[in-house]
Amino acid sequence: MIYLKTKDEINIMNKANEIVLKILDEVESNLKEGITTKELDTIAENVTEKEGAVPAFKNYYGYPASLCISINDGVVHGIPSDKVMVKEGDVVSLDFGVQFKGYYGDAARTCIVGKGREIDLRLINVTKESLYIGIDRAQAGLKISDISKAIESYVVSNGFSVVKDYVGHGIGRSLHEEPQVPNYYLRGNDYILKLGMVIAIEPMVNEGTSDVIVEKDGWTVRTKDGKNSAHFEYSVAIAEDGPIILGVAEI
Repeated sequence: MIYLKTKDEINIMNKANEIVLKILDEVESNLKEGITTKELDTIAENVTEKEGAVPAFKNYYGYPASLCISINDGVVHGIPSDKVMVKEGDVVSLDFGVQFKGYYGDAARTCIVGKGREIDLRLINVTKESLYIGIDRAQAGLKISDISKAIESYVVSNGFSVVKDYVGHGIGRSLHEEPQVPNYYLRGNDYILKLGMVIAIEPMVNEGTSDVIVEKDGWTVRTKDGKNSAHFEYSVAIAEDGPIILGVAEI
């Protein structure tokens, strides 16, 4: 079932996403060679507590941490570890969510540690731009498939591929609600966007093929060909004046 949100609910979700983005900023500012991914997870947890929110991912279906950190060929759901240190040139995807006053916020971004390779910089820029292109289609009266086609078309035209095994989603009182928001065209996915919907749009883009594998830990998703991946996400409300990027807009 798809739940339409009131203006008051969207205001709460905007605050939840403000907290998420503040935490991602803090984690990114500490992203440097030699820090462990577990240390980054601890930073995220500490700031969340100070902000009066609760980490959304921790213990969600058994996920053992608060922050998802995926490095290089990691796509999503990488588990923080005190044995994994960030290195110069790493492509690091940070995915984080909180629960605040009964509602969820969810966002992601990908960063490079230090200079990085030219192909990685391009991969990140294309992924980020594809997110904004998708958001631009998040208009009442358009279809979910309009978002999906716009993202896929831009990514493919730039020589990359979109991950098809994992998609965006509705969000609200639950972290994952209907509808699903694929980053590729899916025939029959013609649900019309309505005022009050809130969706998490999150392109996951691979340097090589779209194929992925899941590691033995049951969580960590990697590219099948070992090439790098990038991930960006915002929670977006469908409003009369167009899409609202929650956590960024003043509403």
